[in-house]
Amino acid sequence: MLVKQEGQALFEEGFGVRDLRGKRKIDAHTNFRLASCTKQFTAMAIMLLVHGGKLRYDETLMEVFPEFPAYGASITVRNLLNHTSGLPDYEDLMDAAEKAKGPMWSPERQIRDDQVLQLLKKESHGKFAPGSQWVYSNSGYVLLGLVVEQASGESLPAFLQQRIFRPLHMDHTLLYVRGSPEVSHRAYGYSEENGAWKRTDQDVTSATRGDGGIYSSIDDMAKWDAALYDDRLLSDASRKVAFSPHAKVTGEPYEASYGSGWRITGDTLWHSGESIGFRNVIVRWPRQHLTVILLSNRNDPEPYRTALSIAEPFLH
Repeated sequence: MLVKQEGQALFEEGFGVRDLRGKRKIDAHTNFRLASCTKQFTAMAIMLLVHGGKLRYDETLMEVFPEFPAYGASITVRNLLNHTSGLPDYEDLMDAAEKAKGPMWSPERQIRDDQVLQLLKKESHGKFAPGSQWVYSNSGYVLLGLVVEQASGESLPAFLQQRIFRPLHMDHTLLYVRGSPEVSHRAYGYSEENGAWKRTDQDVTSATRGDGGIYSSIDDMAKWDAALYDDRLLSDASRKVAFSPHAKVTGEPYEASYGSGWRITGDTLWHSGESIGFRNVIVRWPRQHLTVILLSNRNDPEPYRTALSIAEPFLH
């Protein structure tokens, strides 16, 4: 847990262990799977490419992927960023494919980004007209990761390292791909089952990248938070795409709008990240220069309200 205000860590503490086998303690350098907190980095990669003139927000899926079916002609990069694309959920498409053809994926044989793209290409239409509704879309952020690769000519892990992690000295943060560099100081995810903790670190969807594949620590996330106040990556004006409300969040228990990789509620910018065995959240109050970050390697509790209650004494 980290509480940071005016650039200073007011509280930084690790609790528990990284894994139950070695009992290694969690500290500020422990790297957790960020899950959907990854989306803010994928969005930043897109923003950097737009700023550099290699991509446009109004570029369509068919412009980026010429072989994409006709329904992609009206889905823009902007729709992908703010979850208004109408793309089908790739997990639903996986279920349909497996019902038709039998088991295709497992925790050992995980679905990859290129396979997500192929599933989406087999569809003839989206769930709704782009821009007409808001529905949270992991499919959209998997595609954004592939858009980064198309526009930059680099792999997504390499682009993130060169353009975000290295410049900010986030030296232990990486987009994890099995078989590539291992995660240092890695926390493994756990779920409570029948009163006992079971390691539940990887699922069939844990290999997709732009929607949830980054590992990072409290120490490195503090550097990321600092960079969102200055011009090392982008100017204030360029960052407005991330922090301006583009669509109203619907169907979720929290009042929020969505920017690009960030939820917006009142004065706060925030995003949670939940996957099998991990529960994370980053909540920022830019006006008060206050940030609370919680990273955890267990399947409960949902951390957003906890972060708000931790922040309460620092907001008065």
